[in-house]
Amino acid sequence: MAAGEKTVVLNRRARHEYHVIDSYEAGIALRGTEVKSLRDAQMQLVDSYAEMRDGELWLVGAHINPYEQGTVWNHEPTRRRKLLLHKQQLVRLGVQVSEKGLTLIPLRVYFKNGRAKVEIGLCRGKQTHDKRDDIKTREAKREIDRAMKEARR
Repeated sequence: MAAGEKTVVLNRRARHEYHVIDSYEAGIALRGTEVKSLRDAQMQLVDSYAEMRDGELWLVGAHINPYEQGTVWNHEPTRRRKLLLHKQQLVRLGVQVSEKGLTLIPLRVYFKNGRAKVEIGLCRGKQTHDKRDDIKTREAKREIDRAMKEARR
């Protein structure tokens, strides 16, 4: 995490469910009350994804809670939100997503220099045995760390 960044929400499940091939930083078009809710960390990325539609990239399924002090003009919690990328990046992503089995998953939402950003990962779904292998390696590493810690005492 670089200086001037404040992470709002992490999609921890994404790295468990998918192999992240590449990641991109995208701006996100928000309404006023959505920004205020984000600053209070009132967002969930469960079951959210990004999709290409008419040459534009959209964030679908992300839930931003309505702002508590908002009025009748408060935002809709699960509306589609436009993601802002350079044209060349959109074209490259469009070609890569058209490949079989690749999808765009939001990995984290953060503020960078006062602007809301989304880290989008180009991902391929993991098989069940891949998930088991990851769990085994993580547990083995944890056991090694514990043994090393005990040996130092």
